[in-house]
Amino acid sequence: MEAPIAKTMKLYSRVVTTTIPAATTTNNKNNTTAPVEKFFKLLLTFFIMLGLSGLVLYQYAYPSPFYQRSYSQSFSPRNPMKENQSSPSRGALQGNKISPSNDTTPGKQISPGNDDKTLEKVLDQAAMEDKTVIITTLNAAWTEPNSIFDFFLESFTIGNGTKNLLKHVIVIAFDAKAYFRCLAVHTNCYALKTEGIDFADEAIFMTKDYLKMMWTRIDFLISVLEIGYNFVFTDADVMWLRNPFHRFYSNVDFQIACDHYWFNSTDLHNSPNGGFNYVRSNNRTIQFYKFWYKSKDKFPGKHDQDVLNMIKFDPFINKIGLEIRFLDTAYFGGFCEPSKDLNLVCTMHANCCIGLDNKIHDLKMVIDDWKNYMSMPGHEKFTKIINWTVPRRCF
Repeated sequence: MEAPIAKTMKLYSRVVTTTIPAATTTNNKNNTTAPVEKFFKLLLTFFIMLGLSGLVLYQYAYPSPFYQRSYSQSFSPRNPMKENQSSPSRGALQGNKISPSNDTTPGKQISPGNDDKTLEKVLDQAAMEDKTVIITTLNAAWTEPNSIFDFFLESFTIGNGTKNLLKHVIVIAFDAKAYFRCLAVHTNCYALKTEGIDFADEAIFMTKDYLKMMWTRIDFLISVLEIGYNFVFTDADVMWLRNPFHRFYSNVDFQIACDHYWFNSTDLHNSPNGGFNYVRSNNRTIQFYKFWYKSKDKFPGKHDQDVLNMIKFDPFINKIGLEIRFLDTAYFGGFCEPSKDLNLVCTMHANCCIGLDNKIHDLKMVIDDWKNYMSMPGHEKFTKIINWTVPRRCF
């Protein structure tokens, strides 16, 4: 489409050409009328130029809807999110640009796209040098101000050696409110839509929506592994208080925190907790996660953690050569089994706790306990064992 100035100048050229001939010759017969004609032609030209100048100014001040639409279409970002990160057999997950809306109808479809960021781009932006990212998932219920998400982010900023890890955290948002809340306070946000499911409300433990949410995240993590990224998956109610990478086992496929750490790190009788694990991307872990996800059909009505407890003894694990390690609650504790010494703790998980209000109350106590600990003189920290004051409501 031509710009208004170009159109105006063309119109002006046509008018002037029509009104004032390119060359005029006078003869003796018209000598008496020439000055009058010249005056009127100049006057007409003046008014034409004045009118066209006003038109140009009007176009700039009030552009036509058609011109506005064409301009915005020319410079607006493309909408590339037609990829399907999951395998065709799963196929339920799709990246999305979530548009804000007051319509909270369950299962409402959200416009496709992800602000021109594919999953690969988000992973690449957040990854460490060895292609490791930290992933958490959120819905609207956990992103309210002064709620779970705020505590999660704060733990990185007040933790010992954890602040620098925040740039590697990717927040996977299950709904529009969670996505836009993430964008307001964090860099790496990715909107994930599940067809026909609304995850905005609090997912009460073991309800239908809770189970769908848990299995949705397992399905999504398969995609991350298939793309070739290692990850630390962390629930948002896990407080990061020290850098956990110093306590992870090297060259292990799959390592996971525990509700209860009964034995040693290799004993399958430990009680794993799916809310915190470190997974390296390779053929073994991809096969394992697909096996884990598929096993939900074998154990209907069970969440991912229960199914993991059932399949960890399956011969398939040995067949693919997967190496599993369980993380000691002395370093990776939770409300089920709190770490006994704050001098050792890396993470604190609000597990064994039902109800959002209860979690919020006790996580605030965790933050306060840690701040008090960090404010103590160094000699006091290391000359006595310092315990948590939690759990309180989550008991």
